Amino acid sequence: MRLDKWLWYARCARTRTAAQRLIGSGHVRINGEKTKSNATLLHVGDVLTLTLPRGLRILRLELCGTRRGSAAEAGSLYTDLTPQLAPEPPPDTAFEHAIRPRGAGRPTKRQRRETEHLRGNL
Repeated sequence: MRLDKWLWYARCARTRTAAQRLIGSGHVRINGEKTKSNATLLHVGDVLTLTLPRGLRILRLELCGTRRGSAAEAGSLYTDLTPQLAPEPPPDTAFEHAIRPRGAGRPTKRQRRETEHLRGNL
């Protein structure tokens, strides 16, 4: 099966044109080798490495597929081998006010004093 068609079937790209652009820009590897040909033939067991805007994905081809179906059907075409990132540890309570999320508004007077204390700007 053609590479661009499979990427479209597996819902790695929204359209075949987008899949072709992804391949042409060098963001797809088959079994560790870069490819720039949309017509590269895929076989069951091939490992695809995709560099997508939302992150790196490593997929092993399980089925070729016959059509672009539902998301569940697309998920059966491959096995995801992408390593899972370890979750971030919860923030230390001593630094609770030192790190403020964006859009949290203006700090209170108490939070500002705690932040200055942690920075050593007494």
